[in-house]
Amino acid sequence: MKCVLLSAVLLGSAAFAAQVSNDANPLYRPVTIRTGTISVPAIPGVPFSAKAIIVRQIPMPDGTVAESRNLNIIARDSRGRTHGEMRGWLPASNSGTPVLSEVIIDDPQTQVRTVCNMVTHVAMRQPQQMPTARVMPPAGPSVKAEDLGTEELEHMLARGTRRSVTIPANSSGTGVPITVVDEYWYSEDLHLNILLVHDDPRTGHQTVALSDLKLGEPDAALFEIPVDFKVVDLTPPPPPKAVRR
Repeated sequence: MKCVLLSAVLLGSAAFAAQVSNDANPLYRPVTIRTGTISVPAIPGVPFSAKAIIVRQIPMPDGTVAESRNLNIIARDSRGRTHGEMRGWLPASNSGTPVLSEVIIDDPQTQVRTVCNMVTHVAMRQPQQMPTARVMPPAGPSVKAEDLGTEELEHMLARGTRRSVTIPANSSGTGVPITVVDEYWYSEDLHLNILLVHDDPRTGHQTVALSDLKLGEPDAALFEIPVDFKVVDLTPPPPPKAVRR
């Protein structure tokens, strides 16, 4: 019935923003989605891999709708290391595979992020930036949250939540009130939103979908730097060892 999707919020017409906060609240998940890149929370002991499919439909000034898509491989191993990708966008009519430009590997144990540039063959190791909580507006007259119950998505039980935010005419930029709707489907087993639909009359309709979801240890090569890459290490050196007298 539904595609399997990751949690995201659209920024402008082409980018998704992070939502990081209390994992007990289905409206706040430590999942980051931006244009062409999806990363998952670094939770050990819950390994999986999947294809993440991003589809966006943007209304154009001439009344037509421009539809494009993206596809990435995402994964998390039992240590909590995560694999994410950045690829180019393709028209929805193109069934090919988008070109891979970057691979992002996060290691929570070493707190190091490695960004592999697939064009220059350079791997940049840098300290992980800790996410900061972004607080969404509390429920009120302009914010409505609905419990959509549970469904089985990609063989996983997920609970759905629909959040609708009404923006008044003087703030919408359109001259009329509009309603922005986000729909989340969260799997307690994966600690991950596995379904999202984002609908904004100004920027269009966006979905981020998982397919071929596989539980268990992913391919170890997804978390390794390719052998022919030059490594640039920007992590701070270890502190000097104390000298014993």
